[in-house]
Amino acid sequence: MRSSQIPTIQTVELAPSKDEVELTQIVGTLWRGKWLIALCMVLMAVLGGYYAFAVATPQYTSSATVALESRDSQVVDFESVVSGLSADQATINTEVEVLRARILLGKIVEQLDLESDPEFNTDLQPRAVFSLGNLLRLLGLRREPDAPPTAQAIRDGVIDELLGSISVGNVRNSYVFRISVVTESPEKSALIADTLARIYINDQLVTKFEATEEATAWLTTRVTELKDELEVAETAVKDYNTTTDLIGPEALAALNRQLKDLRGRLAEDRKAEADMTARLEGMLLASANKDLDTLAELSTDDALSAAIARAQGGSEAARQVLDARLGVVISQMRSGQARLRAQIGIMETSIRTQTAKVETQSGDLVKLQQLEREAAASGLIYEYFLSRLKETSVQQGIQQADSRILSYAVIPERASAPRKGMILVLSAILGGVLGSVLVLLREMRQTGYRSAEDMEATTGVTVIGQIPRAPQAKRKRVLDYIVSKPTSALVEAVRNLRTSILLSNIDKPPQVIMLTSSVPGEGKTTQTLALAQNLAGLGRRVLVIEGDIRRRTFGEYFDLEGRKGVISAVTGEKPLEDIVWHSDQLGVDILIGEKSTVNAADFFSSAAFAEFLQGLRKIYDMILIDTPPVLVVPDARVISQSMDAVIYVVHWDKTPRSLVENGLHAFKTVNVPVTGLVLSQIDPKGMKRYGGRYGEAYSAYGSKYYGN
Repeated sequence: MRSSQIPTIQTVELAPSKDEVELTQIVGTLWRGKWLIALCMVLMAVLGGYYAFAVATPQYTSSATVALESRDSQVVDFESVVSGLSADQATINTEVEVLRARILLGKIVEQLDLESDPEFNTDLQPRAVFSLGNLLRLLGLRREPDAPPTAQAIRDGVIDELLGSISVGNVRNSYVFRISVVTESPEKSALIADTLARIYINDQLVTKFEATEEATAWLTTRVTELKDELEVAETAVKDYNTTTDLIGPEALAALNRQLKDLRGRLAEDRKAEADMTARLEGMLLASANKDLDTLAELSTDDALSAAIARAQGGSEAARQVLDARLGVVISQMRSGQARLRAQIGIMETSIRTQTAKVETQSGDLVKLQQLEREAAASGLIYEYFLSRLKETSVQQGIQQADSRILSYAVIPERASAPRKGMILVLSAILGGVLGSVLVLLREMRQTGYRSAEDMEATTGVTVIGQIPRAPQAKRKRVLDYIVSKPTSALVEAVRNLRTSILLSNIDKPPQVIMLTSSVPGEGKTTQTLALAQNLAGLGRRVLVIEGDIRRRTFGEYFDLEGRKGVISAVTGEKPLEDIVWHSDQLGVDILIGEKSTVNAADFFSSAAFAEFLQGLRKIYDMILIDTPPVLVVPDARVISQSMDAVIYVVHWDKTPRSLVENGLHAFKTVNVPVTGLVLSQIDPKGMKRYGGRYGEAYSAYGSKYYGN
């Protein structure tokens, strides 16, 4: 039965994800917070102005310029011992760092006695009463030093301060350096800039002079050493020549040729001796074998050959002649063989002697040549270093710096800092940024609903009413206002809500309606009574039931002390007409809650309460039930089972979205659709800032229609 009476829920299309923040939304948020942003800008501008005009110490900037000499201009026409600087970017960057070197700054500290200047020696400055250091000491985060600072520590601190006041830059596409100094005194700024430029130039000269002196001293020592080494080498050559039987390279070459000839002749003699030995052995063998043919072939003697020819005839006399001649020839051959062997022995001895002599002479010659080369090399090195020593000696006194001062610093007439106008502008901009951040943070922390569109897009439930905030704070006065101001914006909004509820189901308009919320204090009780008064204005008989029997807030609107209520009516303790109280002010009947030990959820879920509602349907045209918050107790979900319409009230810009979503989900779990949402206690001006439909209409046209 209940399901046929509950109207269909109207749904809306979901808007884009919350993460998809549009630029227009950010601009709108910043525009709504324009006064906070303006206030931050004014405050920051005031603070910036106070700092610029009253707190900040004037600072004066003075600059000197130094040019790097890229051209090599030598007084003498030979390479200098200390070469000039090149003009590449690495050299330029190096010179910038040299100008900021602590050694040069230390010389400035000494020359100008900056350790006695409170601007650079912070230990001489009076300690401020209110400072970060004092605050840290009071909090125990910083301790006083156990001992006074040392002289070196003071000097290092002064150099650190001086380094912070000096800036060195290279003029673009040039070899010019600009030395800028910022101090509290215009004269001091110019003096420090000029002093640094002069010290830098002088440091280059001193560096070159010292390098030349060191080079001269080293060259002098080295030349002396090289001279001694040359003398030792030349003496070694002379001594070696006198102590060895050394011939020249040409004589050694002749000896080598003779040795080669001897070896050739030895080879020939050995071959001749071998041939003679072979022929002799052959002739002896042929003679023993009576082989006259072989003997004739081996014979080289004409007489022997003739004797062999005659002996071949077979006569004995010829044979004897042959033997006699053969003996003579063999004796001659053996004498020749002995002579060759003796000659070979002599030649071998001569070759060995000649070879040993060549080897000895070659070693001596190599050693002599090595000693001569060492002496020559020592002579060349000695001459080179002697020449460099003379050049270096000449260059002493004519060294030139690699840079020169282009312009000295000018004493400034106006302070370069603080730039008061810029500080004011930047302070205002910073204030605007800070204000914007605060506005955006405030917007990010906002968890409530500020417009019906947003609430519909998030929950998927139609917003059927937007009720402005009542001008009265006390609840009884709110009812007086509703009755006395029938054309006020509040009453007209309730009237629109009434219309939306009655038209939510045209075929069967809801008769029993309950109003609930997520948590207490969202205005549902006031809206229940205002809606009942509006329905009574249509000539209908209306009953308002206080469904929150735990808190029983109706006592804050009406003087009903001691009266019986809904529990007595349901249980039949008294007749309904004796319990119901009629409000002449609103024109409706009221059935208040009643204090009891009965559990509220059990009471409303009983069959007796359901039958009681069925009976009221026959008596009253409209029945409104003000129920407890759905997230606090289960009463609202129990009562909703018997309702024709469920109206969910949400406090504008206050009730967190998560609570609203949890409350709607609670009804979803018991299969009870919510008829519509009501955005209550709206600030019309605030809604206008957030672009709500109600706020726009109210601000633009409401004054012509509403009688507030």
